[in-house]
Amino acid sequence: MADARPNLMRRRLGLALRTLRQRSGLNLPDAVKLLGLSGPSALSKIENGKQRVPATSLDKYFQAYEVRDEQRIQEIRQLAAQASSSRRTNLFDQYRDAVRDPFADYLELEELAVHTDCYAAQLIPGLLQTPEYAYAVVEGSGKWGTAREVRTFVELRMKRQQALRRERPLSMWCVLDEAALRRAMGGAQVLAGQLRHLLDVSEALPGVDVQVLPFSVGVHAGIDGTFTLFRFDAGDPLVVLEPLTSSLYLEEDEHVGRYDAALNHLRARALDIPASREFIKGLIKEEA
Repeated sequence: MADARPNLMRRRLGLALRTLRQRSGLNLPDAVKLLGLSGPSALSKIENGKQRVPATSLDKYFQAYEVRDEQRIQEIRQLAAQASSSRRTNLFDQYRDAVRDPFADYLELEELAVHTDCYAAQLIPGLLQTPEYAYAVVEGSGKWGTAREVRTFVELRMKRQQALRRERPLSMWCVLDEAALRRAMGGAQVLAGQLRHLLDVSEALPGVDVQVLPFSVGVHAGIDGTFTLFRFDAGDPLVVLEPLTSSLYLEEDEHVGRYDAALNHLRARALDIPASREFIKGLIKEEA
């Protein structure tokens, strides 16, 4: 089978299969013999998402790795179905001229995820932004060359927010640094509108929870910056980091576990939800 260009869904399937192998105690050469593959490099390509895995061959893996947990088997089958699909999300198809191809992976994550946890260090997350605030952020970033591109990307950001209101809504727990709440993107009026929107959304949508991490906390587990953790019905959680030029997807248990622990630390240090609402109301009065 010819090599395939890795994509996020194939990497997730490959990682799941590698985890099954490692938990069974098999090394690559021994697993290759049981699976009837041509050599360790063939299995390595599969586990790294560089080669497709036909759904019809999954039973070989379950048998070789002695997987008997029916729920885990169904999760792997669902991952395989996602990995074999060549589709892009409707939003990517609609806005492909406005976004770079790697962003399609992020859009697909939002579509497939059932829950997201995030720590926002400098800006309100896109799923919670008002159009005015989003425009100020996108225009001010300098990543788009024309006013039309800015408007189109803002429109895409607003469409993404439908994930919070779909038939099975994406639930969200967000810890917002005080810096993100005070940064006057677009000016005081835009910021005040954004803060009111935060209160409205978290009250109207039971699946959206917002906590504030005040400056008084000092050093904390999110000091290195913003990150997002996606959770799914099928497959393990995944962490997304967004440096200046690209997105980084962390899928290894060790990395995901560290960020999961960091989120728990941040929730514990942040104001609770009622106190966070009062804090935001106080900031709105300051902007008035």
